[in-house]
Amino acid sequence: MEIVAVDIGGTHARFAIAEVEAGRVVRVGEPMTQKVIEHSTFPLAWASFAEHLGRPIPKAAAIAVASPVNPDLIKLTNNPWIIRPPFIKERLNVDAYTLINDFGAIGHAVGQLDSGSYVHLCGPDREFAEPGSITVCGPGTGLGVAQVFRSDGTYRVIPTEGGHQDYAALDEIDDALIRRLRPTYTRVSAERVCAGPGLVHIYQTLAQIEGRPARHLDDKELWALAFEGTDPLAVAALDRFCVCLGGVAGDLALAHGPTGVVIAGGLGLRLKDRLIESGFAQRFVAKGRFQAMMSNIPVKIITHPQPGLFGAAAAFAQEHASQD
Repeated sequence: MEIVAVDIGGTHARFAIAEVEAGRVVRVGEPMTQKVIEHSTFPLAWASFAEHLGRPIPKAAAIAVASPVNPDLIKLTNNPWIIRPPFIKERLNVDAYTLINDFGAIGHAVGQLDSGSYVHLCGPDREFAEPGSITVCGPGTGLGVAQVFRSDGTYRVIPTEGGHQDYAALDEIDDALIRRLRPTYTRVSAERVCAGPGLVHIYQTLAQIEGRPARHLDDKELWALAFEGTDPLAVAALDRFCVCLGGVAGDLALAHGPTGVVIAGGLGLRLKDRLIESGFAQRFVAKGRFQAMMSNIPVKIITHPQPGLFGAAAAFAQEHASQD
C-alpha cells in the first residue's frame, strides 16, 4: 500500500511516498523538503508536494508533527502552522491517516530499523537487549524525547515531552548558563540548552566567562561557524553543547531505566563525529551512585537519513496493518 509520509518540524516539512505492508515499512522514496516559511498552511505545502509528484497522490497519509498531538487542534511548538485533525481527510483528500508526535515517529523507526541503522557512541558496544526499553532523544529546533518498549518481536512507542524537563547544572559553566537564561525564561528547561537555538546561549555564556566579545549571530549562522571550525569560541560552544546533551540524555535514561539510548533529531546525525570525540560519554554516566549502571547502557546514533519519514510510515503501518 502506498502512502504519503510527512515529517513536519520547526523549520522544514519533508514529504515522501512510502510503501507499507503487513504492519511494516517496505520502502521510503526520495524525500521532498520544503521550508515551513514558504507556505502559510500545511494543506498548501501538501498541495505543493502533490504538484511536485506529478501523478495522483495516494489516499493515505502518515503525518509526524513537532508538537503534542491533540485530537481537535494542534499548534506546532516551533512552527506557525495549525492542524485541525477532524478536517484532515477533507483538506488533504485522503481516506485514512495517522497523526503522531515527531519523536513518537522516531520511536517507530527505532522499533522497525535493523542494527545496521546505528553507529556506536558510548557504553558497551552491543545490540539493544530484548525485552527492554529504549530512550530516544535528540536535538533539532526543539529537543525531542520518546520511549520504545520492545518484546517478543513487537514494540510500543510512548511519545513524551521530556525535552521540557528542568536542565540540571553540574559545574560552574552550567551555573553561569542558567544564570544567564533564568531572567528570560524563569524555568530553564533542557530544550533551552540542548536544542539548535541553545548553541547561541552557550556561546554567549562562554564569551562572558572568557571576557571576550560575542558576535551577534543567530543559531543557524553560529552552527555553520562552529562546524567550519574557524572561530575557537564557536567550536568551544559546540563542544560544550555535546557535553550538555550527554547530561540530559543521562537524566532521561535514569528516568526511563532503559536497556539502550538512541540519539536522533535534526542535529543528531550531523553531530555524530563531534559527539564521539566530545565529553558526551563522561557527562552521560556522571550520575553519582548510579555511574556503574549508566556505564552499562549502550548509546547509539541513528544513521538512517530520514528517520522521521520512515517512522511516520511505520506508525501508519502499525495502526492500519489490516488495511495494507
